[in-house]
Amino acid sequence: MIEFAEPLSPAELREFRALMVGLSSRFTEKRLGFFDVSVPAERLGVEDRREEDWRKPYPLSLLGNASADEELKALVGFNPQREDWHRPFLVYLMGPGVGDESIFEAEHADEPEVEAILGFRPTHAVNVSACCNREIDHVATALLTAAVMDVIGGVANVELLDGQASVVAGLPGVLGIADDWMALGTAEFLRAWVGHPAFRLVK
Repeated sequence: MIEFAEPLSPAELREFRALMVGLSSRFTEKRLGFFDVSVPAERLGVEDRREEDWRKPYPLSLLGNASADEELKALVGFNPQREDWHRPFLVYLMGPGVGDESIFEAEHADEPEVEAILGFRPTHAVNVSACCNREIDHVATALLTAAVMDVIGGVANVELLDGQASVVAGLPGVLGIADDWMALGTAEFLRAWVGHPAFRLVK
C-alpha cells in the first residue's frame, strides 16, 4: 500500500493512469483510479530465468484422446503451456471522495505509530494487490508499487512476516518500523527488499 498526505491531483491521476496503461498487457479501468490489469513481469525489470525447454509448449500426447490442457492438468495439476509472466493485479486509489472509503478507514484505524513515523495522517492510499501468490507475484508486486511511487510519490506501507522486521530495518529507504510488523519506506526500500534473500511479502 502507498500512503498519501493529501488527495491526488488531476495531473497525478492522469500520470497514474498513463503508467498503468503503459505497463499493462491487459487494462480495464473500473472507476477513476481503479485498474484491473495484467503486467508482464519483464516490464518491471524481472528477468525470466526459466530454462528454454520450460518455455516451450509441451507437445506430447499422453492420455489418448484428451486435449492437451486436460492431459497436462491430469499429470501435474496445472498446464505449463499456459504459464506466463503476465501477472494479474488490482491497483486502486482509495479514500474519501474516490472510492473504497470503508476499506481505507478499516485499514487506517488507530495507527498512531504509523502516523508518527510518516509525520502525517494518511488521507488516501493506493493499494497494489496481486491476484496470484507465486514467488514472481511477490517480486512483481513490490516492483510495481515502486514504479507507481516513482510517478505519484507517497510512502510504501508493507506488512511484514514474523522475523522480518530486524532484516528490513537495515535496508536503504526505510523510514521506520511500526508495531514490529509494518515497514514504511521509499521506492528505494522496496527495490532493496526485493533484492534481499529473505524477501517475501504477506499475501
